[in-house]
Amino acid sequence: MTEQYVRDLEEVDGTQTAVVGGKGAHLGALAGIEGVQVPGGFCVTTDAFRRIMAEAPPIEGLLDQLARLEPDDREGIRTLSAEIRRSIEGIAIPDDLAAAITRALARSGEDAAYAVRSSATAEDLPTASFAGQQDTYLNIRGASAVLQHISRCWASLFTERAVTYRRRGGVDDRTVQMAVVVQRMVFPDAAGILFTADPVTGNRKVATVDAGFGLGEALVSGLVNPDVFTVRDGAVVARTIAAKQRALEALPEGGTREVAVDAQRQEQPALTDAQVVRLVELGRRIEAHFGRPQDIEWCWADGTFQIVQSRPITTLFPVPEAHDQENHVYVSVGHQQMMTDAMKPLGISMWQLTAMAPMHEAGGRLFVDVTGRLASPASRTALLDLMGKGDPLVRDALETVLERGDFVPSLPDAAPTGPPAGGAPAPIETDPALVTQLIERSRASVEALERGIRTKTGPALFDFLLEAFEEHKRNVRDPLSMQAIMAGMEATWWLNDKLGEWLGEKNAADTLTLSAPGNVTSEMGLALLDVADVIRPRAEVVAFLEGVRDEDFLEELAKLPGGTGARDAIEAYLDRYGMRCVGEIDITRPRWRERPTTLVPAILDNVRNFGPGAAERRFEEGRQRALKKEQDVLSRLRALPDGDKKADEAKRMIDRVRTFIGYREYPKYGIISRYFVYKQALLAEAERLVRAGVLREKDDVFYLTFQEFHDVVRSQQMDDRLVQQRKDAFRSYQTLTPPRVLTSDGEALSGAYRRDDVPAGALVGLPVSAGTVEGRARVVLDMAEADLAAGDILVTAYTDPSWSPLFVGIAGLVTEVGGLMTHGAVIAREYGLPAVVGVGQATRLIRDGQRIRVHGTEGYVEILS
Repeated sequence: MTEQYVRDLEEVDGTQTAVVGGKGAHLGALAGIEGVQVPGGFCVTTDAFRRIMAEAPPIEGLLDQLARLEPDDREGIRTLSAEIRRSIEGIAIPDDLAAAITRALARSGEDAAYAVRSSATAEDLPTASFAGQQDTYLNIRGASAVLQHISRCWASLFTERAVTYRRRGGVDDRTVQMAVVVQRMVFPDAAGILFTADPVTGNRKVATVDAGFGLGEALVSGLVNPDVFTVRDGAVVARTIAAKQRALEALPEGGTREVAVDAQRQEQPALTDAQVVRLVELGRRIEAHFGRPQDIEWCWADGTFQIVQSRPITTLFPVPEAHDQENHVYVSVGHQQMMTDAMKPLGISMWQLTAMAPMHEAGGRLFVDVTGRLASPASRTALLDLMGKGDPLVRDALETVLERGDFVPSLPDAAPTGPPAGGAPAPIETDPALVTQLIERSRASVEALERGIRTKTGPALFDFLLEAFEEHKRNVRDPLSMQAIMAGMEATWWLNDKLGEWLGEKNAADTLTLSAPGNVTSEMGLALLDVADVIRPRAEVVAFLEGVRDEDFLEELAKLPGGTGARDAIEAYLDRYGMRCVGEIDITRPRWRERPTTLVPAILDNVRNFGPGAAERRFEEGRQRALKKEQDVLSRLRALPDGDKKADEAKRMIDRVRTFIGYREYPKYGIISRYFVYKQALLAEAERLVRAGVLREKDDVFYLTFQEFHDVVRSQQMDDRLVQQRKDAFRSYQTLTPPRVLTSDGEALSGAYRRDDVPAGALVGLPVSAGTVEGRARVVLDMAEADLAAGDILVTAYTDPSWSPLFVGIAGLVTEVGGLMTHGAVIAREYGLPAVVGVGQATRLIRDGQRIRVHGTEGYVEILS
């Protein structure tokens, strides 16, 4: 039946994306919503597209060539996509297919004007809108012209921009099909776009309407500035009326033209406030039907609104699911943990099960609800103080919400919860033996976990892990451990505050904490220098490592002269630190033990940039600088009025900070050590499921929650569709930037520094490690691809503990995320690296190879060339 090639819009619903594409399915669904008017028409189905593609076998070869191109080969993509388009447009539409389309035109009115619009199967999806990637043609008249433009729509599947967009979204060109929507043309008095959520702030309770005269294509193409209306709670709360000098209008013979708008009309609003409110009410109805905020194209003609497209707004950051109608304020966990990447479902659920506070998932990230603490004046002050010390941008974002006065409820004072946020240091003895005791307690706990888990398989493994998670949380909340952590942090704050007040010293603690003992993260970086010492004299080993690509390289390494010693040095390093990796709070991320090639670039950098004994020499140099700084500070304090008392207080705080600040890094090391034990056991269980034919591949369990994984083990049944849905969602989450603070209205806030004491053009951030350094910026997004020379300044998105091996070879640090006591800041101070963190979009604003100056004391970065 040739009619398989054509479907009337009234026959289409939202489930038929595979047949009529995303746009067609959405239009069919829109037409079924009460009170929503959609211009009539029909869809030329994907069956027609497949038939056309089959008519031209050479296209298959071109698609093969396109698939082999590197993602950044723009010239190759441009050339091949243009050739594919020419091939498609050159195919004559078969007679029976052309007849089916002509019959549909006759039913709709053959002499009418039409909009001919591309509708790809990977379009208007919840995770990828593909907005503007394929083509639309307006005011097309006559059957031959409609057929010609249908061919152009098919070809537009392979515009350069569409191919590039698909590659960024991980969509294979061969999996996408093209349908075409042919609709009766609407000749509007006004047209535009409605966003049912604010596309800038993300606020779901705010709608924005862009409106202009004539066809909406004038707005979409940027020909004119639109009127912009902001609507909240059924009323226009803000409006900007633009001078609309140009418009697009339809020509009688077909096509469109640009015209000048009458001078008297240019600054008249395209819609009245009443019409705007009516349109938003319509948009809310559409949003409710699709279950998510929508980007809606509309026309105002003959006294009514016609909806010509609706797609999900895919750029909004999702909102944590709440089970009430109350307002909620959430703080990003990733910004505290130095890992803002999207996490896979198993990683999210494992962190939730082992965390100290309830955590809510949104967009592949975790958030903590702080509404209750903000509601009470006493706990609010403590929370803001703590957040401000860690990351001033979080504090500013929270204060922005509080300043409104109508979002956070006001509750009676409650006792502050969580660790103390300042004031007197925690009551704990300054005894190095206490740190040793805490470390031994953590090691014993990990060893007991390793012994206990060895024999556990099947459902018994998951029961064991649930008990292990309780032990995990007992270790994290150990009061003595918390006191030790807070003692080091508060001593740091005390020294910076008091020495600033008494001596005018900024960030004096930065030097006083150099080479503090017992810091497992800084030791990790120095230990890789020792590995380089073993490798450096062995030229064949160095040459071999420079070409390493496979993860089994350690076996091959032992076959080289001197290779056994090199392998043993790397193996010993992995025995101690192999559980670590970038983004390590996500258990699904590959550990160094699983992917040792990650360390090779850092080892080779150390071989090139350092001489023998660098680790010991560097540590001792830092210790001597700290000792000299201590003597200088105490001497100057004693010269002040009441100086002996001040000096004695400072000496106690210096001893305290050097005793405890290193331990600040150990609890995370213990957590990640336990995580690796959990992961090894879970992957062994996944391998059993693969052998049993339940799983296709073991990594599929990463897209299940812990409880879902448990259920699969019990039932020996797996829903492959769920895994695919989770993979698609994860890809979309990877494209989103998480906010520091998120509200239940969907408003995403990232805070501002509000400073006017930095040079014009400088990039503002948070000073976390004193000093000023100038050098070449190396923008590194993947530690495994780092190529650093002496004197380079590392610029990256975030640094969790796994980045510390790179710190030994750089001169300074700039990150987009971070706070005063986050891991990167602590290690930068230990190594004496000037560092500025929390620099918004640093990896975009600073180009790799530029010369920059980092002001680690003042908190800004200058781009010099």
